Amino acid sequence: MAPTRTPAPRRFLGRLSLPERTFVADALRTETVGGVLLLLAAIAALIWANTPLSDSYDAVRDFHIGPASLGLDLSLQHWAADGLLAVFFFVAGIELKRELVAGELRDPRAAALPVIAAICGMAAPALVYTVVNVVGDGSLDGWAVPTATDIAFALAVLAVIGTSLPSAIRAFLLTLAVVDDLFAIMIIAIFFTSELNFAALGGAVVGLAVFWLLLRKGVRGWYIYVPLALAVWGLMYNSGVHATIAGVAMGLMLRCTRREGEKHSPGEHIEHLVRPLSAGLAVPLFAFFSAGVALSGEAIGGVFTRPETLGVVLGLVLGKALGIFGGTWLAARFTRAELNEDLAWPDVFAVATLAGIGFTVSLLIGELAFAGDPALTDEIKASVLIGSLIAALLATVLLKLRVRVHRSLYEAEERDEDQDGIPDVYEQDNPEYHLRMAEIYEKKAAEHRRLAEVSGASQGDGGLRA
Repeated sequence: MAPTRTPAPRRFLGRLSLPERTFVADALRTETVGGVLLLLAAIAALIWANTPLSDSYDAVRDFHIGPASLGLDLSLQHWAADGLLAVFFFVAGIELKRELVAGELRDPRAAALPVIAAICGMAAPALVYTVVNVVGDGSLDGWAVPTATDIAFALAVLAVIGTSLPSAIRAFLLTLAVVDDLFAIMIIAIFFTSELNFAALGGAVVGLAVFWLLLRKGVRGWYIYVPLALAVWGLMYNSGVHATIAGVAMGLMLRCTRREGEKHSPGEHIEHLVRPLSAGLAVPLFAFFSAGVALSGEAIGGVFTRPETLGVVLGLVLGKALGIFGGTWLAARFTRAELNEDLAWPDVFAVATLAGIGFTVSLLIGELAFAGDPALTDEIKASVLIGSLIAALLATVLLKLRVRVHRSLYEAEERDEDQDGIPDVYEQDNPEYHLRMAEIYEKKAAEHRRLAEVSGASQGDGGLRA
């Protein structure tokens, strides 16, 4: 009887495949630029809202525009939250679809780890917020505010402090954020849906069905899909379901698997076109219209004394870090996934801490949770900003403690001595690579022998002259 083979344990945070590494690098590059723009937009809003010209900021933010006959006479802030963020969630839907069919989430064993980590990373902040507000007799309406991670903001921080992070750590953060976005979408759809207009909702469903049918028939042309998408969005908004759900639904419908002869799937192609619009325009504009809150010394002090705001800060800083780290450790034990021997669990904790940066979606949920109390909404926004800042500073310290390890791994990943555009670590099983390297080293050896002969000859001539 042949002995049964024990399957090799999976490697957690191991080296990515070359196609996955390329995709992650391109996605992170765009998100990083968008994150920097997001930071600049948030800073500009904070400065404007805390100067003597703050009234003009409020006037611009509350300026109404749009066809009232279609139920779309909205303020600029409202357009940013419900309109522009639909583009952000459209990209999130494509990312999720790609992860499910071609990325880390397609393998149930591989998907278990980031999914469990993301669930724990949302449950723990909600629990922290709930405990703080039960003890402090505060409102439980904001339990969902600290549950979201802002990938663009987090990557902007990484662009400054973590340029040498291995791609596997970056990919883990990206996958974690994709799953996080999925659950944030579900929270918005389930808990923040107002009274339903079934006629508008039915129209939106019909529009989505037409969108899906056109995709399946292979119909092309932006002039068909863009008007249809706008109609679906408008109907979804008027249905009472949060309009960003329309973006997610359409993103999930796109095909993200490649057929023979295709360099990119339709989903990847459209994501490549729309992601810069999302990261470079939609999210920064939302941040600009949402982050402008008054931050007096008294207001900042109140963040740490009022249960609702303290719950948000502690949820982002403690809940996120402990939830993601604990969920990851438990999932690794459950799936028997071994951590990459070049890394350590403190690296995972640093990334978990970085995930406490909850900006875009946290601000959106804060607006939805306390829509009837503008003063408390501003205080919640301030607590999101402060909690995200604390999480970013803690993550900076933790990542800097391991910078030498990360840099050596990153340099090994990037090394390309044969200059063929493919990192050497991905060519160790390629005979042609080793032949190229042998030729390179032979040329170097010949050059060193020539230099040795020249040096020897010059030393001999010097001895004769002496």
